[in-house]
Amino acid sequence: MTESRLSAAVHDRLDGLLDPVDERLAAQYPGNRDEIQPVHTIYVSAADATVDTPRLWGEQAIALLDSHAHVFADLDTENALADVRVQLGRKPVQDFRIDFEDGYGRRSDEEEDAAATSAGRTLAALSADPAGPNWGGIRFKGLPASERRRSIRTLELVLDAAGGVPDGFVFTVPKLRAVEQVTATVVLCEELEKAHGLETGSLRFELQIESPQAVIAADGTVAVAQAIHRGAGRLTGLHYGTYDYSAACGIASRHQSLEHPVADHAKALMLAAAAQTGVWVCDGSTQVAPVGSATAIRDAITRHHRLVTRSLERGYYQGWDMHPGHLVTRWLATFGFYRNALGAAAPRIQSYLGRQGGDVMDEPATAQALAAVVLRGLDAGAYPESDVLRLAPSADTNALHHLVGRTTPITGEH
Repeated sequence: MTESRLSAAVHDRLDGLLDPVDERLAAQYPGNRDEIQPVHTIYVSAADATVDTPRLWGEQAIALLDSHAHVFADLDTENALADVRVQLGRKPVQDFRIDFEDGYGRRSDEEEDAAATSAGRTLAALSADPAGPNWGGIRFKGLPASERRRSIRTLELVLDAAGGVPDGFVFTVPKLRAVEQVTATVVLCEELEKAHGLETGSLRFELQIESPQAVIAADGTVAVAQAIHRGAGRLTGLHYGTYDYSAACGIASRHQSLEHPVADHAKALMLAAAAQTGVWVCDGSTQVAPVGSATAIRDAITRHHRLVTRSLERGYYQGWDMHPGHLVTRWLATFGFYRNALGAAAPRIQSYLGRQGGDVMDEPATAQALAAVVLRGLDAGAYPESDVLRLAPSADTNALHHLVGRTTPITGEH
């Protein structure tokens, strides 16, 4: 190796220019966090949510599965229905959000106070239940002047009734329109922790992206990217609001959908802004529920299955579910997606680990992506590790974690 013709002073100058950049990028883009992203979030009005809600949703989902088995069978390309049924009976809900916003509406302070206290007790009980959701929380009314004090009071009452911050607790800030609202939310978390004697950093929140101003700011910058980096490590996710966002863009109601171009544009920016930050992106919902005539139910089932599959294919690994019947298609599409992905990814991972030749010569970044989708399937429960090892004997979980750069394997029941 020939000696560099550049002097030490030149190298020092380059280090002086680039070392701060490296430090800033490492802080702003720490990579995926070592937690399992839920496959979905269910939203239930605070007037209706109880500790039994996840179980009841699972039972109603199984009833729909049994009464329309032929419809689901036609969608089951990966032989996943039996495992979906087990999932619905064991742990149907992964993330449970009790809604005090649109799904709850405006009520008297006395009524919302009582509902907030009930919600706190419900979330504490579910957090302590091994069969309960891994994540839980509330969506309050937001931070506009007309709602601010009511929202803060509701959050305080929930935390007091829960006896602190339950494991997996997160609250949703709806209708983000300016990045300063994120800074204010961080301040709110800090002050609540001080006032209520909570552990520093224990309060975390997610942002609901349902306004064009949350995506593109008045100066043309990508507001959602700024919002992420104002989250101070407390921001966990971005949730797309299908109907409010579409309506704000002037889309006629019959054309408002997860598939509309304005939805794809917003979500693509959300995904790019959140990439490598550790902030999760959650797709929106469909308001079409599997109810009514046999034809209407069949159409709703096939529609939701298609929408969930489409989201997964585009890198949105979490979405809203608004009706118990959506749980069947959520899990069926999720299991099917990951099982199909495993069949393609595992042999390529094995070739990469063994440095063998083949039709496709994968690079480290591609191997990382292949391992990531296999791990997501494991995290979701789409298949056991033995299925991975059957197709890729060298790809145990430690090897997969190494490829994706996780510092520690994630364990536990999910």
